[in-house]
Amino acid sequence: MIDTHTHLFSHKFDEDRHAVVERALAAGVERMYLPNIDVASVEPMLVLAKAYPGVCLPMLGLHPTSVKTDYAAQLDLLEDRLEERRWAAIGEIGTDLYWSDEFWTEQREAFLRQCEWAIRVGRPIVVHCRESIDETINMVRPLVGRGLRGVFHCFTGTVAQAQALTEMGFFLGIGGVLTYPKPGELPEVVRVVGREYLVLETDSPYLAPVPKRGRRNESAFLPHVAEALAGCIGLSASEVEVLTTANAERLFA
Repeated sequence: MIDTHTHLFSHKFDEDRHAVVERALAAGVERMYLPNIDVASVEPMLVLAKAYPGVCLPMLGLHPTSVKTDYAAQLDLLEDRLEERRWAAIGEIGTDLYWSDEFWTEQREAFLRQCEWAIRVGRPIVVHCRESIDETINMVRPLVGRGLRGVFHCFTGTVAQAQALTEMGFFLGIGGVLTYPKPGELPEVVRVVGREYLVLETDSPYLAPVPKRGRRNESAFLPHVAEALAGCIGLSASEVEVLTTANAERLFA
């Protein structure tokens, strides 16, 4: 399996980070993709990637909730690092109206600037959008023809929104929310959209799946998401593992 979105470099793993990675490997998670948050998180992320080459794979980006008054300076510093290696993706980028709309204009400017990076270096984007999915769909639509591609991580939108994204070629990151008693339209989404657009993620340390809900999430819990997805789309867990691994390999190719 491939965990397409996990914050293993977070301070929440400082006490047992290597044990967490080893548990994930033992659970059958062979690769873990690391979404960056801001300028300060780049180095901890790269330390982890160096410790587990080919297993922990870093991205580069400014998370929308990190977009504040200094966002332009942070983007300048991140852009300076754009060419220093082959980043797995430009991410985690996007928009967020859940916490605040104070920097909404800046969020959109930051998102579009980073989409331009992705087009320039030929890498996918990893998109966070919370309470802002329609606005974000409208922003990416004009850029698809220029080669923009990627994944909307932790997708919890509607069937119509999912179809709009997959019609443009975007993948949907499916995580622990699918296991919850109130998952919204997500079970219907995964049944309706093409299976070739579904990838697995944990978003650890957040959104632990049932039966681990309430605990710190980690990549070793990914099989619970795979099992839930299998039940929704009528495949075995092993078939879901094969399917979503192939999809993730296409996403990050």
